[in-house]
Amino acid sequence: MISAGNIRTFSHPVYFALLSAALVLTTLLPANAQTPQQPESSQAQPLDSTNPNVASPEAQNNSLLSVQGGQRLMSEASSAISAQNYTLAAKKLQDARQVFNQVSNFYQELGTSFSGIDNRLADTQRKKALETAQLRDDATYQLALVHRAQNKPELAVPLLVQVIRSQNPTRELGKKAYQQLLELGFVDAPLPRSGGASSSGSNRPSTSQQK
Repeated sequence: MISAGNIRTFSHPVYFALLSAALVLTTLLPANAQTPQQPESSQAQPLDSTNPNVASPEAQNNSLLSVQGGQRLMSEASSAISAQNYTLAAKKLQDARQVFNQVSNFYQELGTSFSGIDNRLADTQRKKALETAQLRDDATYQLALVHRAQNKPELAVPLLVQVIRSQNPTRELGKKAYQQLLELGFVDAPLPRSGGASSSGSNRPSTSQQK
């Protein structure tokens, strides 16, 4: 039972001040406030072939920085050439050339990194570097032909020289590049028909970076 003394205590000004503050806090807090829910599971999911965050070989093939990405650009350039859209063709070939060049250099760096550690893996990467360098030189040669079609020999000549330096003049693509220089009048001495001139250079394309 509440006594008169209690009534006097409740009527004290301090009590009413505390009661008012409690009412204010109750008004400010949302009625349905709940404790934030924790995620059902905070454990990291294992990375496996079924995890969508792991890049699959098919996803890599769709990447621009890949052999397949460069080949798609080459195909697009071929379509542009057929339509005589040489500006677009030159852009696609330049992009393909840069992609092949970067990929070739990456394979070469991987081969060097594994040299003396895993020679089989190192040889595999070097082989890929050479194969991609060949694709780069093909794109460079095609780009030079497009510049010839645009009547821009000042752009074609440096590209043809790069092809010869990378391929070696005795290889088929090197011979074609030299023939283009001959037709442009940049050189005046044709290659010997017999190919009797000896060469001490490598019979493989160079994996050195092109600009």
